[in-house]
Amino acid sequence: MNILFIGDIFGRPGREIAVSLVPQLRQRYRVDFCIANAENAAAGKGLTEVILTQLLSCGIDVVTGGNHIWHKKEIIPVMEKEPRLIRPANLPEGTPGRGAGIFTIADKYNIAVVQLIGRIYLACVDCPFQVIRRELNQLKSQTNMIIVDMHAEATSEKVAMGWYLDGEVSAVVGTHTHIQTADEKILPKGTAYITDVGMTGPHDSVIGVKKEIILKMFLTQLPVTHEVASDDVKLQAVLLTIDELTGKATAISRLSIVNEDLQNQ
Repeated sequence: MNILFIGDIFGRPGREIAVSLVPQLRQRYRVDFCIANAENAAAGKGLTEVILTQLLSCGIDVVTGGNHIWHKKEIIPVMEKEPRLIRPANLPEGTPGRGAGIFTIADKYNIAVVQLIGRIYLACVDCPFQVIRRELNQLKSQTNMIIVDMHAEATSEKVAMGWYLDGEVSAVVGTHTHIQTADEKILPKGTAYITDVGMTGPHDSVIGVKKEIILKMFLTQLPVTHEVASDDVKLQAVLLTIDELTGKATAISRLSIVNEDLQNQ
């Protein structure tokens, strides 16, 4: 089973390259299921229903969120009605939406997608380590294939979650920091891991924002208005191969692609 997980889609440039490349990537890599983080898809912060529909229509099966998902308030009612939109499971009880979902591939296999949010340098939320234990108790009776989006700031927290879930889920993939890491691996008990999948958006930037704006902020310590950059647009992702019977990962590889990469092959 081939699973494509796309790193944080950032603004219009990220949306456009995702919509352009996902159909080609699905065909080239024989992708059975595609997940994308899109908490920054609307002008660099938040998500709207129109954008969500656009992403789901291009071949993305499930969209995950994060701490910025609530920036566009219009997404709140969508959270309640769209099962393909997942927000962190360890948010307080009563938060709109769902933190996990089970989806069927080819009318034959079930796969679960869970999102957690870290607590280091982010908002005070329930313990992700305890919450994932609760989620697994429910999910494991329905599927062995479980993908965890660990949306966190601190590398240590993501690494710890990978070791904590080794052998219990198919993959732990990090999102949120927008910088693709080079530590992809299969852990000893069969869980695929990477600290950060990366960013799908403009890389001639500071994690998606025009670099001049961020430099001004650091140099002056004055508030600035973020604007989405536009150049050096890449789609970053990981391709996972999972044994559909055992749920163990057998391969993980990083992708960092511009439109021309596929057009020239």
